[in-house]
Amino acid sequence: MTGRRSRLAAGPLLLLALALQPQPASAQLSNFIDGLLGNKEEKAAPAPEAEAPAANGKKAAQKPAKDKAASADKSVAPKATARPAESQVAAVGTPAAGSSLQNAEPEAVVQRANAYFNSFQTLTGGFMQIGPDGRKIGGKLSLAKPGRLRFEYDQPSPLEVIADGTSVAVRDRKLNTQDLYFISQTPLKFLIREKIDLARDLTVTDVSNEPGGIRVTLEDRSTLGGTSKIQLYFDAEMKTLSQWRITDPQGYLTTVQLANLQKGKAVDGTLFFIDYGRAEDKAMREQIKRNEAQAEQ
Repeated sequence: MTGRRSRLAAGPLLLLALALQPQPASAQLSNFIDGLLGNKEEKAAPAPEAEAPAANGKKAAQKPAKDKAASADKSVAPKATARPAESQVAAVGTPAAGSSLQNAEPEAVVQRANAYFNSFQTLTGGFMQIGPDGRKIGGKLSLAKPGRLRFEYDQPSPLEVIADGTSVAVRDRKLNTQDLYFISQTPLKFLIREKIDLARDLTVTDVSNEPGGIRVTLEDRSTLGGTSKIQLYFDAEMKTLSQWRITDPQGYLTTVQLANLQKGKAVDGTLFFIDYGRAEDKAMREQIKRNEAQAEQ
């Protein structure tokens, strides 16, 4: 499958070079990208202002891109999001808030998971990624609904994975390159929906007790390369998401452990900027540089 590519895109050579680098961290990032995006060789490169091919090869209309330059210096302010009423959860046998759900019915657990994800508009924190061979690399996570997500890896890794609501970009800060993917074909797309319903967006295959918490297992059959399995781990009261695990269509498992999560914190909107090579993107880059220079003063 082919598609339009941004001016910064380096094509398959970027990820091939990444896989060939001797640094353990790079190998882990390659595995993570496989898990997040599916088969790397089937990536697409949508341009927001153009009509992009869908997964089945047919044309799919893209929504007009937002004017990012107009909001260059604005933060993403969390919206007031109402939590689902506890009476709705109780209707399927969910224990009262603050009590353990380890003996609850699966439907109640899934509804509580929905309530957790729908209780925030923004989410920030740290993560530790564990690859299939056990090696680890950390970084920062920023999320702003709808559609925006950013994984920024700690040095020495130069990589960032950014979703802007239309596309997902894998960016190499050192090489100044990026590859673009359809956001609809990533297994974590449900995390950045305005309103999350796990049973609607994915296939719930299992709800089970774990030591000290609860695991919800899901399948996403719409990812590139085949079906991805997603496991979400919560504490016993389902107040915190502690980690997720993604098994990609090739069977490789990547674990992402979460720490110091903060709900509702204002997030800088420029964190989710993707450069498509348009005139407004150039203005946005210049605005970001001015903001960074002012912050350093």
